[in-house]
Amino acid sequence: MKHIIKILIFIIVFVILTMFFSPSFSKVSIDNIAVVVAIGMDVVSDSNTQNNIKVSFQFTDASSVSESGSTEKAPSILKTVSASSIISAINLINTYIDKEVTLSHCKLIVFSEEIAKKGITDDIYTLINNTQVRPTANIVVSKCTAQEYIENSKPLFEPLISKYYEVFVSSSKYTGYTVNAKIGDFFDKMVCHACEPYAILGAPSENIGMAVFKDGTLVGELDAIETLSFMCISNDVKGFLISVPNPSVENAYIDVYMTPSKSPKIKVSLVNGSPYVTIDCKFSGKIVSMEKNANYLDFKALSDVSDSCNRYLEYIFSEYLYKTSKDFKSDISGIGKYAKKLFMTSDSFESFDWCDSFSDCFFDVTVKSNVKSASLISNS
Repeated sequence: MKHIIKILIFIIVFVILTMFFSPSFSKVSIDNIAVVVAIGMDVVSDSNTQNNIKVSFQFTDASSVSESGSTEKAPSILKTVSASSIISAINLINTYIDKEVTLSHCKLIVFSEEIAKKGITDDIYTLINNTQVRPTANIVVSKCTAQEYIENSKPLFEPLISKYYEVFVSSSKYTGYTVNAKIGDFFDKMVCHACEPYAILGAPSENIGMAVFKDGTLVGELDAIETLSFMCISNDVKGFLISVPNPSVENAYIDVYMTPSKSPKIKVSLVNGSPYVTIDCKFSGKIVSMEKNANYLDFKALSDVSDSCNRYLEYIFSEYLYKTSKDFKSDISGIGKYAKKLFMTSDSFESFDWCDSFSDCFFDVTVKSNVKSASLISNS
């Protein structure tokens, strides 16, 4: 009897192990795949061809994708093909190399400025519909060609290019000069009735500013200060440095490091059928630049600096809001979500057509700052 029980246990264990390990034999070996870490899309310059898109694929060693502790730079290869669509380009690149192409580790998707102005809605739908493309991949609009942008993306301190593509947007949290834009978020905002999508603005060897879209088409670009305004109103920045006029010295400036004290309070109302938006922001600040005879421990001096910060931030925030509203007609800040409470149903909000009504907005921005001295030197 015991012998029979042992045999049954052996059979059960054998069956379980067989079922557990059998799928591994059907998996593609890491040595047989070509890992794409970046994709770039450009317009084909030759008008005599049916191919209307040039797609660049940046490959890296498959084993290096997960080797985050490596100290040696992993080599990458850039291949470019012309095709009628992204799907055709992916299929075509598979015929050019001796390995199966996978997009599962793609960290970056780049559109040239030229192709973005023509509209990338279909391209975004195609990429999102591809199960291999992760929604966390960063999306960039390059002022140069996408191929040139990828070629010039050479990290100084990060050995793995795939890791660099993941973390290069982290500076947005402490400078506010760029944005963290993912293709998944881009798609969500593209189909949203209360906001519009945006992307990172890139150039050779730098990523400063942001690209503004409306209905999947590039309509404008924002510089570093305008991007900082967006980050503050969206409450996506932890701290930032500004230079404001020195209230005590003519034609002089003071460097102040600002941190948000509270999330911005945004309210929307309708005045004569037009949206009226009020935005209240609160910041704490520390003076980081020093002058020989300045007394930044004096309450009156600190109050004057706070007022200078308030005026400066109110100005750049208002300029940003009116530029996106009147010039670009694109609500990238998502102010429309605060307007939903004005409507009884979702259908009535959609009938109002917020995305088109955003150009009729008026803004009232109020900033209150509490600036303190960060001086380690006291007058004696």
